[in-house]
Amino acid sequence: MLVFSCYFLFYALTPFFGGDQLGLVGADEPRYAQIAREMLAAHSRDCAAVHASILPYSLRPKALRASYACLMGGTVTPILYGKPWLEKPALYYWRTMGFYKEFGVSDWSARLPSATGALALVFLAFLHLRRFRPGGHLDAALIMVSCVAIVAFARGASTDMQLAAPFSIGMLGWYAWYETGKKFWLFDLYFFNAAATLAKGPVAPFMALGIIMLFLGLRREWSALRRTIWIPGVLLYLLMVLPWYIAVQRRNPTFVKEFFLQHNLERYTTNLYQHHQPFYFYLLVLVLGMMPWTALALRALFDGLQISMAEWKVRHNPRRYIGHVRAGDAFPEFLVLWAVFPIVFFSFSGSKLPGYILPAIPPIAILTGDYIFRIRRAGIPGWLLNAHAVMAGLLTFVLLLCPQYMVYQRIIPAPRIFIWAALLGILVAVLILVVVHRYGVRHLRLVTIVPLACLLFFLLHGANGHLLDLNYSARPLAREIAQSAPGTEPVAELNVHRDLVYGLAFYRNQDIVDYSADGIPLAQHILVFPTNQTQQVQGLLQGRLYQPLAIYASQGLSVYQVYPRS
Repeated sequence: MLVFSCYFLFYALTPFFGGDQLGLVGADEPRYAQIAREMLAAHSRDCAAVHASILPYSLRPKALRASYACLMGGTVTPILYGKPWLEKPALYYWRTMGFYKEFGVSDWSARLPSATGALALVFLAFLHLRRFRPGGHLDAALIMVSCVAIVAFARGASTDMQLAAPFSIGMLGWYAWYETGKKFWLFDLYFFNAAATLAKGPVAPFMALGIIMLFLGLRREWSALRRTIWIPGVLLYLLMVLPWYIAVQRRNPTFVKEFFLQHNLERYTTNLYQHHQPFYFYLLVLVLGMMPWTALALRALFDGLQISMAEWKVRHNPRRYIGHVRAGDAFPEFLVLWAVFPIVFFSFSGSKLPGYILPAIPPIAILTGDYIFRIRRAGIPGWLLNAHAVMAGLLTFVLLLCPQYMVYQRIIPAPRIFIWAALLGILVAVLILVVVHRYGVRHLRLVTIVPLACLLFFLLHGANGHLLDLNYSARPLAREIAQSAPGTEPVAELNVHRDLVYGLAFYRNQDIVDYSADGIPLAQHILVFPTNQTQQVQGLLQGRLYQPLAIYASQGLSVYQVYPRS
């Protein structure tokens, strides 16, 4: 069952199953994929130069220094269009470079770091829970692997999963140490937090320290905080993190200012990057991110909070331990604090993006799996089962309407489509109710996941996957340009959305000229612009020869061939 569920992470990625139907979307995916490509190209050039200048396998000091230069060349400074890009650390780019070398540069290989990170998170969480909290371990892993947030970010060529996966594994390792006292488990905390720091910066150790201090402070166990500071672990963390941070600062003197002050401090305290959202934004993200398990997840989170408060009262009145069935179990309290801390912390941020609270999803999934296991004998409350069935049916209804939205960019009142989507949504809800009533709560995971897997296949495979590609990715447009104008001539754009610009840059492997910022190139080039601005473009090109090449109707764009100025 667990192996089957991990198909969620991989089937939509590999071309063997048609998973390359959808190209890179948004601004971050093609931008990060392009950075990894340029770093790999720079590394290859540096290594080729080194190998041409020294004798192979030489141990002379000069040769050793050259080999070190080959190792570091192209792997220190992230590069975008030939210029340093210091917004994020290098872990995602390093991993993507490795997959590029193995499988070639492609959109699906750019997504493999996130997919493999999510897979590691699910399996290691499963193994950890099976050892320390047997019973709900399989439910927790299946909920984790099938909720919308994990499925979506496991497919993203971005840094969010690179942070959330190692951070979550490290937190589970710390609690294993807290419970057993064995220093071996502290290795997980330091090693995986170092990886998370290389993925997205100082936010990883800050969150880890904040959660641990809050947990130990509420339990008045400050000595455990002192024992958490394990010298071998600290040295391991510094050995993993400092070399890159020092090397990138030496090569880029503006790194500290750009990365720490601008992309961390200012991003949190201001709306510098135009990502302002209301204070309650992450509550909505949590509700959507845990679909279709939202009802059960919220109930489990509330149950964990009740247990934590009961434990807090017990600790302040030892006589209440008599008859208290979960006395002394700190795990629910730890999970609740772990889940709540990122949500509260980032709710105060001036810049909000959905991926920021991805580290809160694993503890909620673990609480939900544990809750389902504990109610197996007593049975699930009727209202909660109904709410879960409604959530699953609603998700089915929405996903079935997605192809229509892909075509028209809005929901068109089409009775036949609405009726079929509604009927299938009701069918999924009824199926969940019947199976759980007939066979028990232990079958809840199966009857929820199988329809969801079918829906994911429906949405990302075949014709629907092609529709997604046409409407949200730059890949089909890049192919259209390559067919209409073979060659490597420059591509320019005017008033095209930045998501598509970054996508074109990746699929063309070249920087895109901006008419507004850079002016009109004198040389021959391809121009992409919104079709409704044709008259404006023709006015700009007065005196230049040009001809229409294609109309990309699905995204409302036109393509012109503009000839050199005579």
